[in-house]
Amino acid sequence: MLSVVKSGGVLGIDGYIVDVEVNISSGLPQFTVVGLPDTAVKESKERIKSAITNVGLKFPNKKIVVNLAPADIVKQGTIYDLPMSIGILTANGLIDTESIKDFAFIGELALNGDLRGIKGALPIAIKLKEEGIKNLILPEENSKEAGLVDELNVYGFKNIKDIVMFLNGSLKKEKVKIDRREIFKVKNKNSIDFKDIKGQTLVKRALEIAAAGFHNLLMIGSPGSGKSMMAKAFPSILPPLSFEEAIETTKIHSVAGVLEDFIIKERPFISAHHTASDISIIGGGNIPKPGLISLAHNGTFFMDELPEFKRNVLEVLRQPLEDRKVVVSRASGMYIFPAKFQLIAAANPCPCGYRNDPKKSCRCSPREIKRYMGKISGPLLDRIDINVWVNPVPPEDLSKISSGESSEEIRERVIKAVEIQKRRFKDTNINFNSEMSSSMIEKYVELDNKAENTLNMYAKKYNLTARSYHRILKLSRTIADLEGSNNVKLKHILEAINFKLSEENLLN
Repeated sequence: MLSVVKSGGVLGIDGYIVDVEVNISSGLPQFTVVGLPDTAVKESKERIKSAITNVGLKFPNKKIVVNLAPADIVKQGTIYDLPMSIGILTANGLIDTESIKDFAFIGELALNGDLRGIKGALPIAIKLKEEGIKNLILPEENSKEAGLVDELNVYGFKNIKDIVMFLNGSLKKEKVKIDRREIFKVKNKNSIDFKDIKGQTLVKRALEIAAAGFHNLLMIGSPGSGKSMMAKAFPSILPPLSFEEAIETTKIHSVAGVLEDFIIKERPFISAHHTASDISIIGGGNIPKPGLISLAHNGTFFMDELPEFKRNVLEVLRQPLEDRKVVVSRASGMYIFPAKFQLIAAANPCPCGYRNDPKKSCRCSPREIKRYMGKISGPLLDRIDINVWVNPVPPEDLSKISSGESSEEIRERVIKAVEIQKRRFKDTNINFNSEMSSSMIEKYVELDNKAENTLNMYAKKYNLTARSYHRILKLSRTIADLEGSNNVKLKHILEAINFKLSEENLLN
């Protein structure tokens, strides 16, 4: 007897439909899986047989052939355990064929019949809804994640026996319900508040501007000046995620298998160690998976000790910083991973770390400094909007400096500036000033003669590239938004120039 069960898989970060076809016929007992299964799928035969037997159901002692269609795509992972089991039980007459219509199944089986969580439940659920499938059965562990999809009835189970009883009508089960209004009612978990950071007024200002306009930022300063601490406090002033942004980010984390809750509720903060490889940063592999910058989608990617990263690792960031995505090409196809992240980087100004330090003298020769800072290429620096020097606060002055503004106070200003940008870009596909195209800059950044002449003077003096010129304009638009100003004024341009041109001090 033949049965067909709907299921799904993941390519890149997008789901696709898989038809699990099961045929049971007379012959020597045999269990064959075809349709390009990987090792995990091939091993499912033993899990399925043990699970069905251990819950008290009869496993057919016949010839079983399972085809995973489309057969030209490699099927990987353990998500096909459940649909293959349901197909076998249906073909064997233990489940009514009519009861599985409009249902899809995904899930891993334990040997005792329990269901275990899987990767990629959300993108598969989204695809099932797009294809008009009404119901999805999966492990209870993933039920809330899949329940985020509207117009799809999601049922979470702990054991395959309960699923059989549910499909045969002897067990009632409520579909998963998610209250979106409650999802984001969560306070920021960040343990570092800006009021705990003494001094550093200029750096805090730079971080506020970066948060308001989604700008990239580089902090340069001697060891112990507070660069890493301020970077870790940065998420506490970021604007909240919208539901659409949360779904985008959750899809990526789900596919990567690093989803801690059923949805990402705050902008991610991903930190990379300087020994990380280029593949781990941008993604890849034989069957490509998202890298760290994709996990930081709609959030922050922090690179401490920037010059210590391998040159090829830094250079692969150039395209994602510009295009907001990573394209990985393989013989099996092209994979696109979203990578709309905000780069926050920290660096020492020289190998010993004490160039320009007010109290300690630098031991490095000009040649050593040039070689060290030369690891950060000009094209990469060109893509960074804000460069700020972090001068250490003398320990004896820490007790004398009063606490500054709290993260909550700064965040309120950031949110107001972000709301201005949302209204400005409501009919476009962007959200922040840093994403503006050249035509948008001409439309939304109007300069008076004095401001324009000043910018042109600095552009000529420092031989600014067109990209740097435009980034100064984007930055000045954000500074004006923080002030609530409709027009970009001379003072906004000057502040933007000051932050952007600090890279000259870094390189020289």
